[in-house]
Amino acid sequence: MLQLESMVEKLKATFYNSVDFVAREISFPKDQYAILCYYSSMANAKDVQDIVNVLKMQTIFNEKDWDSTTATQKESYDLEKLVEYVCQGYAVLLLLNSQQMVSFTMPNLPHRTPDEPTNEAILRGAHEGFIEDVDVNLGLVRKRMRVPDLIVKKITVGIDNKADIYYFYLARFANQDNLADLERKLQGMKDQADGLYSSGQLNDFIEDSPYSPFPQIMNTERPDRVFANLTEGKIVIMTDYSPTAFITPVTLFSFYQSPDDYNSRVIVGSFYRMVRVVSFLTAVYLPAFYIAIVSFHYEVLPIELSKKLKLDISEIPYIPLIEALIVEIIIELIREASVRLPKSLVQTIGIVGGLVVGDVIINAGLVSNMVVIVVALTAISSYVVPSVELNTSVRVLRFPFMFAAAFFGFFGIVIGLLLLNIHLCNLNSLKSPYFFPLVPFTPNRMGQILFRGKHTKSNVQPSSFDPEEKKM
Repeated sequence: MLQLESMVEKLKATFYNSVDFVAREISFPKDQYAILCYYSSMANAKDVQDIVNVLKMQTIFNEKDWDSTTATQKESYDLEKLVEYVCQGYAVLLLLNSQQMVSFTMPNLPHRTPDEPTNEAILRGAHEGFIEDVDVNLGLVRKRMRVPDLIVKKITVGIDNKADIYYFYLARFANQDNLADLERKLQGMKDQADGLYSSGQLNDFIEDSPYSPFPQIMNTERPDRVFANLTEGKIVIMTDYSPTAFITPVTLFSFYQSPDDYNSRVIVGSFYRMVRVVSFLTAVYLPAFYIAIVSFHYEVLPIELSKKLKLDISEIPYIPLIEALIVEIIIELIREASVRLPKSLVQTIGIVGGLVVGDVIINAGLVSNMVVIVVALTAISSYVVPSVELNTSVRVLRFPFMFAAAFFGFFGIVIGLLLLNIHLCNLNSLKSPYFFPLVPFTPNRMGQILFRGKHTKSNVQPSSFDPEEKKM
């Protein structure tokens, strides 16, 4: 009994005497000294006791495989393994006489219901979303994809605080070069990614160019979007702590596709896809064009509009760049405040920011009416993007173009556009061209940028980046 009590004390000390750690002696048949240990915050005590009772009964009846159940696994005692199992939410039964331990796979971790993601709402289609439980998330995917070649693999990364990363793909469609590149990057994370807690950390390891303003991995919490991308030969990555699924490789134009495109009619889906692509140009270049015109190129405007614009900005005490930056910063502050504030106050901050502040700065002569209109159109255009990560990139991109237009006019915008295109042409997502189908130029794929075709052949891969043309 002294050995039993000392072992209990040793286990409690190993877990730093945490109040939710349970390590207690239990009676076990055949004169076995046994210790049951688990975290009460992660495992249900009643379920643990039920499994222990089953093991006791099987031992009493001298069954050969007394430890074999669907939720248990027996192995030799290893303190490091025991700590890992308990920290993952398992319960462990330690048998001192035989120096063996039986782990119970029954974590009872809190999670929410798979409701629709608030940041990816759609008008029609499934209203389910991923949650912070990878088993539930995989079930939502397999519910839609009932095929045996949906392969799911797992890799554990980290040293002390380990995290499980799952990646899955369709064997018949996935490009093996992309898969090998991803597995190489995940293997490189094993000893570096200690304590993963956010999606941004995972992106830093997987993206080819983490310092680029453009995201090379698509984030989503929608199972139907994951399903669509799997049939295009892409790879999906998930973790056991986040509802976000990471889709790779992707192209720039993948971010402008929405599940609503295929939930509506062909003409309607194509129209809104074109609207989204045009909104990218508006969100990035409209403030720069305004600054270039009022600073250098009044002659491009009709005479009447030119006179009215000159009269409007003649009383503004500083250059158009500062004027535009003031309104842009106010818009960004309002947006950031609306994200951080409770939902009950979001409408209030919108009224205060949009009406009170906007009206006051115009009446005070700090900005002109035209710049408020331009920045408002720019803000609305940036929110049309159905991808949150690209939405943020678009808002950041407009500022370099504003400075280029303020110093060099249209010439500065053209130079900025040239540099942007060079960057996009050199950008890759898992070594697949990011600017496809423009680079490399593929005429038969160009229509997918603006048009949603009629979907009649579900057995043909509708690839947006074309790693290999395969059929189901």
